[in-house]
Amino acid sequence: MAVSLLVADDHQVVRLGLKNVLRDTNFEVTAEATTGEEVLQKVAENPPDIVLLDVRMPGGDGLHVLGRLKLDHPHLPVVLFSTYDNPTYVARAVALGASGYVLKSDSRERLVEALEMAIRGESAWTREELRRVTGALATPRVVSDVEVPLTQRESEVLRQLANGLTNKEIALALGISYETVKEHVQHILRKIGVSDRTQAAVWAVRKGLV
Repeated sequence: MAVSLLVADDHQVVRLGLKNVLRDTNFEVTAEATTGEEVLQKVAENPPDIVLLDVRMPGGDGLHVLGRLKLDHPHLPVVLFSTYDNPTYVARAVALGASGYVLKSDSRERLVEALEMAIRGESAWTREELRRVTGALATPRVVSDVEVPLTQRESEVLRQLANGLTNKEIALALGISYETVKEHVQHILRKIGVSDRTQAAVWAVRKGLV
């Protein structure tokens, strides 16, 4: 019996390519979504066996959607699918309960293997991915229950940082200078007691800021 798969990606070419890639496998693309809201709606209406979810989509990025899916459907396997090999994305995906994270540049074998492991209830994370984020996942847990007096602007910067934006992108998004963003990031890391941006992103997830 085929495994029903919902593919969420805002590029039609990617969705068509995935259908082609999975044609001779046990997975059948039974639903497609192009926005975060569409993912949530389709899963609510007719839950698939597994979801393959793009990280960057209009109408709610994949990581926010992942968090909401896991609240309503905690046992639904979700594999993240992304162009971006971004440790912040990977750390947030692990923290939010994703079954794995596959790059769009990965091989067909890697994608199918990740989906197969996820549907069996196994972790599809590679040792390398987990090694990269182990420190980020461990350290903030110690301080996540401590109230940290962040200013409103620091909280805004932290949310953007946790969404994977660079300092330059944060400066553009918030209409402030690059140097000001750098200063805010340094203050944030010091205040919450972590050593890098990835740890700060995981801390923000655990505090419910993103």
